Amino acid sequence: MAIAHNDELDTSVRPRTTDPDRVRMTGHERRAQLVEVGRALFAEKGFESVTVEEIAASANVSKPVVYEHFGSKDGLYAVVVDREMNYLLNSITKALTARHPRLLLEQAACALFDYIETNTDGFRILLRDSPVATASGSFASLLSDVAARVEDLLTTEFSSRGFPKNMAPMYAHMFVGMVALTGQWWLESPNTEKDEVIAHMVNLVWNGARGLQGNPRLITRR
Repeated sequence: MAIAHNDELDTSVRPRTTDPDRVRMTGHERRAQLVEVGRALFAEKGFESVTVEEIAASANVSKPVVYEHFGSKDGLYAVVVDREMNYLLNSITKALTARHPRLLLEQAACALFDYIETNTDGFRILLRDSPVATASGSFASLLSDVAARVEDLLTTEFSSRGFPKNMAPMYAHMFVGMVALTGQWWLESPNTEKDEVIAHMVNLVWNGARGLQGNPRLITRR
């Protein structure tokens, strides 16, 4: 009986090579990958400009895989937004430990700016109006949650200074809104040092607040 040559035997048992880009992932790993791919594309181009085909191509999968995990582009976008909202809200909530209003303002500003610096793509997504409903609400609702925490402390501060307590919610939203809008500006003007921006912003808010009038009136309306 003829015996096959060793080279032939080696060829018959040699495993087929696998494209490294086609390595199989678990369902959890694939879902996480698609979230990261979608996050980057949504941040760069906006929801409307991104297609399922583009998401699938960037993840090196077929379109049905995207639909299998999220149902639609809207479903993927909602997951991305919810994740960013929860992360930012938890970051700010954990940072708000002070009882003094000035320190609280500084902590809120630092937490938001730290998020902008380390999660720029996520912040760009949150700044855009979400075209789909999300479990965590909107960026505006997140800021309202933070303002509610600031409001409690401002109410106490207003009472001690003789200011009308019913104005505390309005001031809380103004303070938090200033932080958010300044953060948006800094995102597009990163040449200014982060801590320097925060210091100037807190300086304006706090030193302006220290000189508040108890019953302000518009000069032009007199």
